[in-house]
Amino acid sequence: MTVYVFRRLLWMVPSLFIVFTLTFLVVHATPGSPWDEREKPLSEAVKAEIIAATLPVSVQLGVASLLFAIVVGVPLGALAAVKHNTWIDYTASLVTVTGIATPAFVRVSLLIVVLSLGLALLPTGGWEGIFDVRAIIPILAIGSGPAAILARYTRSSLLEVLGQDYIRTAHAKGVRPNAIVAAHAMKNALIPVVTVAGVTLGNVITGAFFVERIYGVPGIGRQFIDSVTGRDYTLLLGTVMVFALLIMVVNLLTDISYGYLDPRIRYR
Repeated sequence: MTVYVFRRLLWMVPSLFIVFTLTFLVVHATPGSPWDEREKPLSEAVKAEIIAATLPVSVQLGVASLLFAIVVGVPLGALAAVKHNTWIDYTASLVTVTGIATPAFVRVSLLIVVLSLGLALLPTGGWEGIFDVRAIIPILAIGSGPAAILARYTRSSLLEVLGQDYIRTAHAKGVRPNAIVAAHAMKNALIPVVTVAGVTLGNVITGAFFVERIYGVPGIGRQFIDSVTGRDYTLLLGTVMVFALLIMVVNLLTDISYGYLDPRIRYR
């Protein structure tokens, strides 16, 4: 496992170089220039300070949104699988399909209209930290999409596991259904779900772009949008590299977690 992790870390270097090169070519191939704007572009030191100041905000928001997606999506998918072909399953499927089909900027707009303007329960924007009430709407808007994806995959994976022979054997031996799901089925069903959980980081990041901009969260996703609209190529390259590194690290952690869920992978 140590050799595997070391190899993956080495592969990050050429991967980041490719991402940087492609991003550089794309942004310089687009028409326009930062010098076309009225204001002079920021200095390199100021841009580094901007990334350093906004990255912790986006990391906190992203981690909280991903935890929300896991805490909500996995139990919802498991419940839908256990209650297969019942009204609970149909309702969960409707909710998950709606969550997957609705973009993050639509979700955050609806949440602002309903919870802030309609019911006056939450502020319409701003950021005072991850434990403030202003973080509720961004977390719901960003995390609900990945939660729906995790619920769909958990349901399909658990249904497949529940049809295996060893599960039927456990039923024949008189093991309680709840114990079968908790002790035998769920662990095996989580292996593909872990893969999806790592992939959903892309949904969290892309969702954060628009949610941070609409809700006024001072995160790196908002800086990414501002760098695109302002043609600030250096800041754009910096934010893209940060996002690429985050995705690579999460994918590595996802692969490492396979060894704990499936011992066969650890001993290969």
